[in-house]
Amino acid sequence: MVDKAELREQFTEAFQDADYPVASPMDLVPALPAGPSTKFESGEFSMTAMELNTKLDGEFPYESVDEFVDDVMSSLESRDLI
Repeated sequence: MVDKAELREQFTEAFQDADYPVASPMDLVPALPAGPSTKFESGEFSMTAMELNTKLDGEFPYESVDEFVDDVMSSLESRDLI
């Protein structure tokens, strides 16, 4: 089972050091510990940052990490991935 709180924490930690506001996915890459290969995992969920980008339904720009992570979580939930 996926722990949504754990995933939210992973996303927040990985993306919090980006220089907000971010205008595109490329603005997030420098903040990621392993770049686009950074992996997020919880239960049966496993996805790299590059894969995650293809699942994002939100629209850039994002003003804060919380705003971005909220959209990531919503996108994953709407696609029944978590």
